[in-house]
Amino acid sequence: MKQLIECVPNFSEGRDEKIIKQITDAIESVEGVKLLNVDPGRDTNRTVVTFAGEPDVVVEAAFRGAQKAAELIDMSKHKGEHPRFGAIDVCPLVPIANISMDETVEYARKLAQRMGEELGISIYCYEFAAYKEERRSLANCRAGEYEGLKEKLATPEWKPDFGPAELNVRSGASAVGARNFLVAYNVNLNTTSVRRANAIAFDVREAGRVLREGDPVTGKILTDPNGEPIRIPGTLKKVRAIGWFIKEYGIAQISMNLTDITVTPVHVAFDEVVERARERGIRVTGSELIGLIPLQAMLDAGAYFLKKQQRSVGVSDDELIRIAVKSLGLDELAPFDPKKRIIEYLIEDKKDRLVDLSVKAFTEETASESPAPGGGSVSATLGALGASLATMVANLSSHKRGWDDRWEEFSGWAEKGKAHYSKLLKLVDDDTAAFNAIMDAFALPKNTDQEKAKRSAAIQEATKRAIEVPLAVMREALDSMEAIRAMAEIGNPNSVSDAGVGALCARSAVYGAYLNVRINASGLSDKPFAREVLAEAARMLDKAQTAEQEILKLVEGKI
Repeated sequence: MKQLIECVPNFSEGRDEKIIKQITDAIESVEGVKLLNVDPGRDTNRTVVTFAGEPDVVVEAAFRGAQKAAELIDMSKHKGEHPRFGAIDVCPLVPIANISMDETVEYARKLAQRMGEELGISIYCYEFAAYKEERRSLANCRAGEYEGLKEKLATPEWKPDFGPAELNVRSGASAVGARNFLVAYNVNLNTTSVRRANAIAFDVREAGRVLREGDPVTGKILTDPNGEPIRIPGTLKKVRAIGWFIKEYGIAQISMNLTDITVTPVHVAFDEVVERARERGIRVTGSELIGLIPLQAMLDAGAYFLKKQQRSVGVSDDELIRIAVKSLGLDELAPFDPKKRIIEYLIEDKKDRLVDLSVKAFTEETASESPAPGGGSVSATLGALGASLATMVANLSSHKRGWDDRWEEFSGWAEKGKAHYSKLLKLVDDDTAAFNAIMDAFALPKNTDQEKAKRSAAIQEATKRAIEVPLAVMREALDSMEAIRAMAEIGNPNSVSDAGVGALCARSAVYGAYLNVRINASGLSDKPFAREVLAEAARMLDKAQTAEQEILKLVEGKI
């Protein structure tokens, strides 16, 4: 699965459209980067740019954007309402999919070092990328802003992590970091009262409200021995919130920034506002997402609400998202299109994917004179169908009348089945891509010794990939037989034949992929690698055939 990160650099220019366009053009010049949003602010004189992709290309795009900004923006002439201390004021990397925060930190520090060394900009690493605790806070790093930067750089404790320790008059300094995804999220209320909306916001936001003597609104603010206001903390960590009235909709909202959705996800924030509003006699009618959201956040929300209903969560991503949208009321104020609001859907390349074809179109494409898709993609498809049958039996069992106390057990099996078929569906296209790569390698020129050597190396590399993909199909299809067996043993007895068909599909997927491993291994010059994978493949085939017979025996016994 592809690793995906987001980058949200803030450039100190929000008025000159030509400068902004040159910066975003530099970012988009990197192949594989998807520009998601450009948000200039005239009063702040600041533009927030959002783009995403795989880590290496995002880092390269961020550097090119910073390079162009350093060339075009002169901080000595900059004025704006927003705090800032550099042309590339802040540049956070955000993990989106299949990548850890620790890995994201390494990419952030790699970007910071390059900006410091190649652009001559003083760089402070902040948030998760900080080298020192006091630099985790962006506000600390930026304190004094551009005007106080010369004096700050002369202070030993504020020596930059990378780049010069003296003022770059033109570009200032930059904060480069890694942070979790921030979601701007509003919850709609059936009231027009800002005061009541604010009361709910103070209930939930991490900062809470100040403690007052007597009347909680007008009473004297109580302070601690240091003279600081005493606060009653709110219920939600990593949440900022305020109440306001939206004239366009004629309602009050709780406007929230969820600054770390790994701590407080959207669905938790929503339900907490629902409860606090109920206590104050107010009803939540829906909610509004501002900007984009990661896929996993929507899947988690869908699963959360299904679990509250004691229903299986091993359903398709589309169904989980539909449940999330309806449960959160995200479509109350305007239509909510997941394809335009979920980051992964915006940046994925769906061009000519086999899995997007109808069954009829896939069958006819397989039957055509084109050599791909072939047996490898068909094997992966069979494996996906086998795992999906296990998932179906699990979902039927979780909803079976009289089995209400077992819904979690079967939901767990449905989730396992879904994980297997999701991976196998991806391998459908991976197998055809691997075959096409071999064909491309054979088509390389071979006129000189250098070209022949390059062609030969490319063929061998592509052949290895064409072995690894069906090997992955074998592993995934074999592993799916655990769920298939479980559904034959304990699933809804009315669907035991479906489990049997699942076993047939899974074994056929393993055997079909095994044939692909063998035929591709014959052309590999790395004989030790070939022997190793063939031995592993043979072991998996033996296990699959044994598992198939055991499952079919269970099925026949119940029929």
